[in-house]
Amino acid sequence: QVQLVESGGGLVQAGGSLRLSCAASGSGFSINAMGWYRQAPGKQRELVARITNGGSTNYVGSVEGRFTISRDNAKNTVALQMNSLKPEDTAVYYCHAVAYTVVLHRWDDYWGQGTQVTVSS
Repeated sequence: QVQLVESGGGLVQAGGSLRLSCAASGSGFSINAMGWYRQAPGKQRELVARITNGGSTNYVGSVEGRFTISRDNAKNTVALQMNSLKPEDTAVYYCHAVAYTVVLHRWDDYWGQGTQVTVSS
């Protein structure tokens, strides 16, 4: 199994910055894509940014140019640098990974517990 632990959420004023981090742990696993999703109250969870183990990235249009996703494959960590934050970025942010585990012999989706990001106007 794979555990994802996030850190770095909090309260920030509009225009400010936050950095989210996520570390994957466990045994006998290999991660392909990692990413960040968010869910605002009353809305569906949406993909914010994604990065493959080869370094290819994609972003939802509303964060292009403001957010940057990065990854350390050796440490199984992923980070999301969020700049120029807007009130509409307020949501619970979830770390996500697609991982193969030896014990299950298959690929599965794994999620962190979520971290709150609140941007005040």
